Amino acid sequence: MFYSTAFHRISLMATKPHRLQQSTVAGTSALQSSVKRSRTITTESSMKDAFGKYAEYLNSLNEKRERVVKASRDITINSKKVIFQVHRIGKHNKEEVLEKAEKDLAAVTDQYMSRLVKELQGTDFWKLRRAYSPGVQEYVEAATFCKFCKTGTLLNLDEMNATLLPLSDPSFEPLQINVLDYLLGLADLTGELMRLAIGRIPEGELDFAEKICRFVRDIYRMLTLLVPDMDDSSDMKTKMDTMLQSVMKIENACFSAHVRGSEYIPLLGSSDQSSFLLGVPDIEP
Repeated sequence: MFYSTAFHRISLMATKPHRLQQSTVAGTSALQSSVKRSRTITTESSMKDAFGKYAEYLNSLNEKRERVVKASRDITINSKKVIFQVHRIGKHNKEEVLEKAEKDLAAVTDQYMSRLVKELQGTDFWKLRRAYSPGVQEYVEAATFCKFCKTGTLLNLDEMNATLLPLSDPSFEPLQINVLDYLLGLADLTGELMRLAIGRIPEGELDFAEKICRFVRDIYRMLTLLVPDMDDSSDMKTKMDTMLQSVMKIENACFSAHVRGSEYIPLLGSSDQSSFLLGVPDIEP
């Protein structure tokens, strides 16, 4: 009887901790499950918020890209008008044509480049470079074309960027034309100079055509030294080939003009080099 009672007490003492342990484990599991559930809900909520903000950012960026593309297209169209105006230059209308071209270029800067600058200020504008690069290249081409025809010198990158600074809000990082877009625009400039030189030779402006030839040759030589050190740019490589063709066309046109000029025999007793009366002496009254 004594042993059975003692055994019963021992068994009760042994089972109570076991039950307590089971209840503790069950409570811990429930707590862990609750924490895990709340943590999962919090994680899902934060991810939804993050994806929502990212979607809003992408939508805003796409809308901005569309506006930038439109501004770039307007810059391209109106810069081409400036280039066409410069091509009207001749012996007797140089000042008039260049004055009109400079006014048109100033209008492009104030109306269209300013819109692009305002659209990109305060943003990582390098992300949208592909959207606005064509317009900037055309703008560089028009500005450098005007400068060369007026002064015979090259408009450098620092001078171009200085004209854009007044268009920017001082509290934001200003839009600056990068080196690659400037060089791509400069490569396109050589094609316009080639057309100008070949068009001036029949008008008797061989000296002007030779000046253009030397200028274009210097640009090509300079870019030949720079391009190998640049990052891989298929656009630049393609334009280098086109630039070499422009140099050769100007050189051939100037050389042909010299050869044709050397074939004429001046009129005896006359200083006229273009007379068709070759070798015929002057008639004395």
